[in-house]
Order: sequence, then C-alpha cells, then structure tokens
Amino acid sequence: MRKVLDRLYQFSGILAAALIVGIVAIVFAQVCLNFTDKVLVATTGNPLGLTIPSYSDFTGYFLAASSFLALAYTLRVGGHIRVTLITRLLGARTTACFEGLTLALALVITTFATYYVFLLISESYAYGDKSPGMIPVPLWLPQTPVALGLLILSIALLDDLAGVIRGKQPSYHGREENLMSEE
Repeated sequence: MRKVLDRLYQFSGILAAALIVGIVAIVFAQVCLNFTDKVLVATTGNPLGLTIPSYSDFTGYFLAASSFLALAYTLRVGGHIRVTLITRLLGARTTACFEGLTLALALVITTFATYYVFLLISESYAYGDKSPGMIPVPLWLPQTPVALGLLILSIALLDDLAGVIRGKQPSYHGREENLMSEE
C-alpha cells in the first residue's frame, strides 16, 4: 500500500509540473504570435491578428489544476510552510499530539472542501455550465483536477495522521530543514 500511495503523490506532482510546462508553452506561443504581429505591422503595416483563442482561460485552468494537484506531493516532501517555533519547544509526546490534532483538523477541512468541489462539478455538469471565453469550455473539466488534487491531499493527510496515531513521524518531519539547506 505504501508504494501505491507514494506513486499517487508522485504522479500528482508530476502532473502538476507538466501543467506548469503547458502554461509556459501557451504563453510562449502567444508571445511569439504577438511578436510576429508587431513585426508585420512594422514591415507591412498589416497585422494578421494572430492569437491563441482563450489562451488566458486555459492558462488559468492549468494554474488552478497544477496548484491543487501539487498539494499532496508538496506536503509529503515538506514544502508547505509550517511554523515549528512552538513545536521545537515541546516534548516529543506533546509534539506528536499537536501534529495529530493539526493533521486531523486539516483533514476535516480538506475533506469538506473536496466534498463541495465534487458537488460543484456535479452541478456544473448537470446544468451544462460553460466558460464565457472565445472557446466555451464545460466548467466541470477544469474543476475536476481541483477536486482530484483536494482528494489526493485528503488521502495524504489521512496517511500522515494514521502514521502519527501509530507513533511514527509525519512524512514531512525533518524535511523542512533539508529543503532550506538545498537553497
């Protein structure tokens, strides 16, 4: 089970990174098209009006998807900002209780958000909601990766909470220092 979960978190992180590359590709292509139009205006006086339809909509969807899909992976590698000023002063047992309570609260909030985003997807699908851009996109499509990212984060939080209850350290424990030393 451990390998399956770790692969899920890693796949989610890789997908988030691929979406960031997609944003870069779309923006780069649009900049090149804008530059081509500027050159044409300067040389011929006539632009072609080159544009990627709804490119800002697509980059926004990719950004939302990548942000949410990266949450679980970032949690597992210790990339989320945590305030350890207090927990460093506490004893091991108290710190474990504090970590457990924090993980439980985060799990409740994330599960709540996951449930309601899935309801939003269901509603968007049922009503046939579409984006108002040049290319009308069914809204359930960009909403789905947000919900999946929240679902995977909920799984990661439950995974860490179960470990803390069994007396283990959370996955992110000690990794904050490693990330800081790499910079």
